[in-house]
Amino acid sequence: MRYSRTCRRRVCAGIAALGIFAAPLGAGTALAAEPPTPGPYRAAAQPSIPGPYLAPVTSSTQGDFPELTPAVTERLDKAIQDVMKEAGVPGVTVGLSAPGKGTYIRSFGVADKETGQPMRPDLYMRIGSETKTFTVTALLQLADQGRLNIDDPISKYVDGVPNGNRITLRNLASMRSGLFNYSADESFYKAFTSNPDRPFTPQELLDYAFKHPIQFQPGAEFDYCNTNLILLGLVVEKVSGTPLHDFIQKNVLDPTGLDHTVFPTDAAFPEPHAHGYTIQTASGQVEDATNWNPSWGWAAGAMISNLQDLRTWARVVATGTLLTPETQAERLKVYPTAIPGAGYGLGIFNVQGWIGHNGSLPGYESLTIYLPEPRATLVVLLNTDILHDGNEPSTLFGEAITRVVTPDHVFNIPVTAAAPSSPSPSKN
Repeated sequence: MRYSRTCRRRVCAGIAALGIFAAPLGAGTALAAEPPTPGPYRAAAQPSIPGPYLAPVTSSTQGDFPELTPAVTERLDKAIQDVMKEAGVPGVTVGLSAPGKGTYIRSFGVADKETGQPMRPDLYMRIGSETKTFTVTALLQLADQGRLNIDDPISKYVDGVPNGNRITLRNLASMRSGLFNYSADESFYKAFTSNPDRPFTPQELLDYAFKHPIQFQPGAEFDYCNTNLILLGLVVEKVSGTPLHDFIQKNVLDPTGLDHTVFPTDAAFPEPHAHGYTIQTASGQVEDATNWNPSWGWAAGAMISNLQDLRTWARVVATGTLLTPETQAERLKVYPTAIPGAGYGLGIFNVQGWIGHNGSLPGYESLTIYLPEPRATLVVLLNTDILHDGNEPSTLFGEAITRVVTPDHVFNIPVTAAAPSSPSPSKN
């Protein structure tokens, strides 16, 4: 099997957007013919460029958010189903809402291609790089407590980091460290795809990265990199004296009532969950990746959640519920990327005014974003990370949906700027 650099880089902890501009492990291809798509599940309505940062768009220029009337709902149904058909997506769940405008919750397609089990809004899904938003929130909570400073060098907390005396925690969280992405390492990719059930330790992941030279000096460029988050996870553990998964449970999940969000320590997957399908495999064929061990993504991409929890998290992370206003303001200072209208802050992005993160790892992709002026929330969860014409399917859904409801703020990450975050040995 040939390993292109682009393909390998996707492995970056989100394994497919294990981060914002990330793609899944390996080059994607169209899925084989899918079983007939069941009708939509209808839920009841329910209440690289250095330079100065760009403040997120929060003004009333964001325009109006439409009422989610039957006519708008019909347009959304069609837009989502068109993307499913074009990209060969087995199943997808979408949650869209804004105060006073209504709520749209739909699931289309199948959660299990073998049995034909329909996709449902209550299913657990792997969320890849959306894990980064939880890890960075934990880090910033420690900063609020005065237990660390985001401008501390990483060498203060972790030994052996190349250029570690110059790379700050801020550089790591904003993807401007210059470190090599371990998920882009060919030996990592081979190890992962030859045995996707094997566990990886954080140090093993760092070893794959640290054998490579630094890519650039800290702060000089933007480069989406899972290595950064592995280091930040270790910082949280060292400063708090608590395993990362326990710290996030106690300080992030419990206070926000995210009862269906999990930071797994092995391949365990709560029930009920959707099956996930990938082509990031040693065989190059589509395989069921449902029970693959996500430890290779750890602080960058291992977490699991469901629609309702992510709808809550979209607002919490974008508005800074768990942080001081000053720290949240620092988080939302986004530096430009190669994508016009898009920037990356501290473990969070702003794409055309939508604030949040995407995620991807073999078999799954997600998108959780928030538009401040109308207080609109959009969550997309799907059970494949196979690219379509080089595009992340989660981005295709985000673009199609926002073209309907916020045409002045269309979520889009052009394929030419995509930077994988999952194993390509992303994306998490």
